[in-house]
Amino acid sequence: MSSAESARFQGHPLGKVESRLFEKSGVGMDSVDATSLLSDQHRDYLLQRHGTLDLDPIPSMDPADPYNWPSWKKVINLLLVSFHAFMGTLIASAIIPAYVTISEDVGVSLQRVTYLTSLQIAILGGAPLFWQPLSQRFGRRPIFLLSLVLSCVSNIGCAKSPDYASMAACRALASLFICPAMALGSAVVAETFFRRERAQYMGIWTVMVTLGVPVGPLIFGFVAQRAGYRWIYWVLAIVNGCEFFLYIFFGPETRYISAEGRSGGSSFRREYFSLRRIDPAPFRLSDFIGPLRLFTNIPVLLAAIAYAMVFLFASVLNSVEVPQLLQVKFRLNAEQLGLQFIGLITGSLLGEVLGGIMSDMWMNTRARRIGHKPAPEYRLWLSYIGYLVTIAGVVVFLVCTEQATEGKWIVSPVIGTGIAAFGNQVVTTVLTTYAVDTYPQGAGSVGVFINFVRSTWGFIGPFWFLDMFETVGIANSAGVVTAMIMVASFFPTMFLQWKGQRWHAGAAVEK
Repeated sequence: MSSAESARFQGHPLGKVESRLFEKSGVGMDSVDATSLLSDQHRDYLLQRHGTLDLDPIPSMDPADPYNWPSWKKVINLLLVSFHAFMGTLIASAIIPAYVTISEDVGVSLQRVTYLTSLQIAILGGAPLFWQPLSQRFGRRPIFLLSLVLSCVSNIGCAKSPDYASMAACRALASLFICPAMALGSAVVAETFFRRERAQYMGIWTVMVTLGVPVGPLIFGFVAQRAGYRWIYWVLAIVNGCEFFLYIFFGPETRYISAEGRSGGSSFRREYFSLRRIDPAPFRLSDFIGPLRLFTNIPVLLAAIAYAMVFLFASVLNSVEVPQLLQVKFRLNAEQLGLQFIGLITGSLLGEVLGGIMSDMWMNTRARRIGHKPAPEYRLWLSYIGYLVTIAGVVVFLVCTEQATEGKWIVSPVIGTGIAAFGNQVVTTVLTTYAVDTYPQGAGSVGVFINFVRSTWGFIGPFWFLDMFETVGIANSAGVVTAMIMVASFFPTMFLQWKGQRWHAGAAVEK
């Protein structure tokens, strides 16, 4: 257990003595009735605050503990964090409708312009390794506020860039500064919401990360067509500024250290005005590469790989390649190109219903039936729906695109992207929630790790997509996609259901 995790655990109502006993014995908190160890005062507090003692995890008696916040406060904060994460992928995809215009303006090839998006995808994957340890020591709120200020400045730099090199540099900085919420959202959900409701709220964050990819081209296609592509950057900077002020008033600190582990003050002061260091643990090099240690955590690793493969084909391929497949074939302008992303948006929103709300219902129904919490692997049954639907959607997209008549637009490729997006969102929410459930003490690290694997693979993909289309053909590429999803996603998930419970249970005992 890390120092940061220990600090949060010592705020647990069972107290320091019990926590040490559990650590020494290797017995998990779920192995006993934790509420039986609470004082009468603590039990009365929880009943008054929540109306039940059936809470996992059990909150402290501190009003500043995010588990004790009213629901409206938790949801507003999550919406801010989710929109912040949404901006990460939206900034990367916003210029897709303007590739041709940018190419002509800065005097480089269309292929080099696409690197402005690929570059950001790569940075969005690696940069959270830097931000996560800082957020552990100083809290989530200061990092989010700093992120928005610096991202705003970087987008202004993009708008004023006179050439390709300076624009690429400012784009790199913008992705470096906007990315914290993309990886820390899982930690925020785990720090504020109880386990029984975690999937539906995790789903809000994950669907916003997914939606940033198609919403960017949809909105900014109109901006590029009617105001010029540089206004894309000005609008992004303005949105960053608005987010900053909303965070000041509605974004409290969720990184909770027990009241005895930090200086006093009212809960309001600690949530909104504490910008100093909240965790005194010293920085170590391992803190910055710590999430990468999850490569040795087999359940988290397999979940991350399975999700990354689906994300690559259902999100990256269906967005980055749209200009080179649909815009060229159907001779679309920037506005018309942006409209091709409606399918991705619709599919993602519908997929979240199954991946989030239905996922929690699935687990809670099972819990009532068997009389105790089911193993996290039970949630994985829903992921198979996501895999098969994703494959079907990509097949429709690629086959219909190749069979379409040159210069005559048809809707079937867009429907295919929507079907794939539905499957992608189911997989996103189910596998992310599963990974957090198997390693809850490192929810922040899980988010960083999954984001790293997803973004790294998403960065590499566009470099070989065109070669695949030219070598085997656009329609036949659907066979390659199907094979890769089955090998890297479907079959590993089956393996997780067979062995996963033994793996993560053994890891918990070791810790």
